Amino acid sequence: MKALTIKQPWASLIVDGYKKYEFRSWKTKYRGKILIHAGMSLEKDMVKRFESYNCNYELGAIIGEAELVDCILVDEKFNKELRDIDPIVYGRSNHVETYAWKLENVKKYDKPIPIKGKLGLWNYDE
Repeated sequence: MKALTIKQPWASLIVDGYKKYEFRSWKTKYRGKILIHAGMSLEKDMVKRFESYNCNYELGAIIGEAELVDCILVDEKFNKELRDIDPIVYGRSNHVETYAWKLENVKKYDKPIPIKGKLGLWNYDE
């Protein structure tokens, strides 16, 4: 099973249904089920921004899954569309946002699976 490690608060925003795109500096041809792994780090400067979302920021665990359905090259028009949808979630970030990985059919796990993550798209053997 493919997995992707994502820093918090971004991972929780995905599994809680607020964020439909995960941004990367690289594209992928992979399509299908993907596990959402919350990394060991929390971007503390972003937490205050999402206070009203009431997310729980689990660290170092697989917290849900989604279906990766598309990988979109981000341009100015696409960026504006996202900011029009939710200027808080899709506002300024600390990362390069070259490609938007579109996620659908997101499921949050009731019991996170503790595990150390990896860089890139990695394989998780249950």
